[in-house]
Amino acid sequence: MTDVADLPTQPSGQPVGRVIAMPADTNPEGDIFGGWLLAHMDLAGATPAFEIAQGRCATVALDGMVFHQPVAVGDEVSIYAEVLKTGRTSIRVHVEAWKRSRNVAQSRSVRVTEGVFTYVALDEAGRPRLLPGVAA
Repeated sequence: MTDVADLPTQPSGQPVGRVIAMPADTNPEGDIFGGWLLAHMDLAGATPAFEIAQGRCATVALDGMVFHQPVAVGDEVSIYAEVLKTGRTSIRVHVEAWKRSRNVAQSRSVRVTEGVFTYVALDEAGRPRLLPGVAA
């Protein structure tokens, strides 16, 4: 885990999702399960990919996933996304998750997780297709 003092104080990218961590989402230690957070980040990160692709996309890769801080039950998790690069069929999106503690004394937002997701635009048959505006 990273020291809170070493984390940035502002998210990068556009806000694309918000969710409250609930008791059913915990691992055996009582922290929110990383897979739960990953799934929400994947869904939220797809928002700009769908906009660029103007249609169906699929997640094909996840690079550099880092868990900086644990998330607790009741924390409000806000997710931000920033498009890093587009290719012929793919879109790379940096996704950050920030939490605001349910504890009023610790209510400032801190970055808890980040990763780079790669999405590929798909045609009706589920095959990669060119992004709009890309020459064949």
